[in-house]
Order: sequence, then C-alpha cells, then structure tokens
Amino acid sequence: MNLPLFLARRMARPSPENRPGVMERIAVVSVALGIAVMILALAVILGFKREVSERMAGFAAHVTVTDLRGVGSLDAEPVVRSAHVEELIRAAGPVVSVAPYALRGGIIRTDEAVQGVVLKGVDTAYDRSLFERWLVEGTLPRVGDSIRTKDVLLSRTLARGLRLGVGDRIEMLFVEPGELPRRDRFKISGIYASGMDDIEEAILLTDLRNVQRLADWRPEQISGYEILLADVADAEPYAAALNVTLFYDESDDTRNLVASSVMERYPNIFDWLKAHDVNGVVIVVIMLVVAFFNMAAALMTLVLEQTRTIGLLKALGMANGPLRRVFLWRAAFVTLRGLAWGNAVGLGLCLLQRTTHLVHLDAEGYLLSAVPVALDWGWWLLLNAGFTAAIVALLVIPACVVSAVKPEEAIRYE
Repeated sequence: MNLPLFLARRMARPSPENRPGVMERIAVVSVALGIAVMILALAVILGFKREVSERMAGFAAHVTVTDLRGVGSLDAEPVVRSAHVEELIRAAGPVVSVAPYALRGGIIRTDEAVQGVVLKGVDTAYDRSLFERWLVEGTLPRVGDSIRTKDVLLSRTLARGLRLGVGDRIEMLFVEPGELPRRDRFKISGIYASGMDDIEEAILLTDLRNVQRLADWRPEQISGYEILLADVADAEPYAAALNVTLFYDESDDTRNLVASSVMERYPNIFDWLKAHDVNGVVIVVIMLVVAFFNMAAALMTLVLEQTRTIGLLKALGMANGPLRRVFLWRAAFVTLRGLAWGNAVGLGLCLLQRTTHLVHLDAEGYLLSAVPVALDWGWWLLLNAGFTAAIVALLVIPACVVSAVKPEEAIRYE
C-alpha cells in the first residue's frame, strides 16, 4: 500500500471537522485562474499564427517564382510558362500545388467612387479551396473553360464600400505609362470574406486569360508561379533550395527566375506573429510564478494545521521522505482541483469564441476581424502535464519544512 497517498487522501477527505481552509481555496482559485489564462493565451496566439498564415497562403501562396527584375511589382516582367521550370519546382521539395498566375493593377470606377485594386488571373491549377470556404454569396468565377468568361470574385469589404452585389457589372481602368487608359468590363460572380479586410479589399480573382489580354501577353506568358506547401514553416528552406536549383540550371527557361517565400514578401506580418511567441512565454511564466507562491503558502498552511499529526507519525517511526510525499500528494490534489475548474473555464471561453466570434478586432490593426482560437489536444495535454509537474516539483522545497518538526514538541502543540 502507498502509505503517503493513503494518508493524503484521508487528510483531504471533507468532513465537518476537516473543511478546506481559506489558503487552500485561494490556491485552487489561483491554479484555476492560471491554467485558464494560459489556455486562452496560447489558443489565441496559436490561432493568430494559424489563421494569418493560412490566409496569407490563400492570397500570396507559400512561395512564388517570378522574374528577378519585377519582384514585388504589379507590372512585373512576364515569365514564360515552361514544363521544365514546373518540373524543377516539384523536384525541389514536397509541393502540394503549382499554379501560374498573372497580376494587373487597375481601378474600379462607379458612379459614386473609385478604388484601386489588383486583378489576379488564375487557371484550373490554382487551389481555390480557401476561396470556396470564404465564399459568402454567389459562385466562384469560371476559369479555364473553352470560352473565356469575364467573371470576377470580389471581397465583401470592397462590395460594401462600392455598393456592389452579385450580378452587377463593374468598369475597370488600367493605366499604362505613356499610353491612354484601357477600359474593360467584368461581371461579379461571387463575393468572399476572409476576415483580413485590409488585404482582401484589393484582390479580385478572375480568369488568367483576362489579365494576359489586358497586358498584351502571349498565352504562355505569366507573372509567375504560386507554390503551396504542406506547412508554411517549410517556405523559407524550400525557397532557398529552389533558388539554388534555378541558379545552377543552364536552361534559358530559368534565366532571371527567383523564388521568394511569403515571409520575405511580408516580413512585417511574420515578425509581428513571432513577437506573439514572446508574449505567450511571458504570460505562462507569470501565471506559473503566481500559482507557485499561492500553492507554497497553502502547503505551508496545511503543514502547520497538521503539526500534531506530523509529530505523531514521526514518533511512530515514519521518516521525513514519506512525510514530505504526504503533503506533496495533498498539493497535487489541490492542483488537480484547480486544473479541473481552470480547464472548464478556459476551454469553455475558447469554444464560445470559436462558435460565436463574440470578441471582434479592428482588422486594420490586427489583420483579422475576430479573435481567432486554435484548440489542439497536443499542446493542451502538454500544458496541463507541464503545469502540474512544475508546480509539484517546485513545492518540494517548501515541503522540506516537515523535516524541521520535532515529535516531542509537535505532540504537545495546540
């Protein structure tokens, strides 16, 4: 029989003579508050990283291959579509999809307002699964059909600002240096909402051939390739490996081509996400320290309340080691009670936010319009196990006060 565990359970059993003290209740509340705050903090931080990374991949892909002379420009030098280049892209690493695209900057003009936008042309190779999830009205534009359509997919933010809806026709102007503006008309086939209002406002999706025609490009000319990987964390090493491959390839098809990761093109966004990791560590450490001091105070109170019992057990021959384990078990019971309440509150609030989007954000400052939460069994179990282990391990030091109790004095203690 595990005697320390047996004694700890008997001491913790509630009865009229053995009610939880104030310090024990404070310790339970402290642990519950600490674990709830940590769950909320990590869920929000991981949610921000996951949602922003996923949405950035939808708008800008994980890696792009473009002409070196037009990196970051809407009117970039065209890239010649080549089976050899696509083969090199797929051979450089685990690629999910490779899709050609074309960009053209333009202006939407209505009777009431004008708005600068980016017309993005894609074909059937483009992964539109994210836009299917974001679709709130209408349908996605048809691309790659035998008959070219002039459908466009518009963001809800832009549609509301310009008072446009599905089925409306829009007029766009395309200005070239030294040339008269070109005018074209498109039909809104659908409206999407990604939650990233500041970015989605400028992106319109259409058939690749529409952009090629506006740019006077041949069918094989594109702005570049968008590459999706299994994980955004693989973007930088994959781009570096692909650049080496493109640099040493002797084919004319790869001349002036360069690969850039989404982190390189949007460093401010991903640096901002990395700063959240520091915030998460600070919150976890603070909550752990607060919980430890409250638990230490509760443990000291438990020891003082059981001074006569300690003296009696010592007089009966119980060593200091098993006695310390008795009170460490008591502390573990208190910690587990706090964990139960804290997890109920933390997970409940996370589920409430994920289903109702109750807490909103300023999309201009935070990129997202609602606070995202990411719940995953892996980090949740690790957090609970690590928190419990850290608290119990740290309480070994205050539990050593048991060694200072003298049996002959403790038995007479009132």
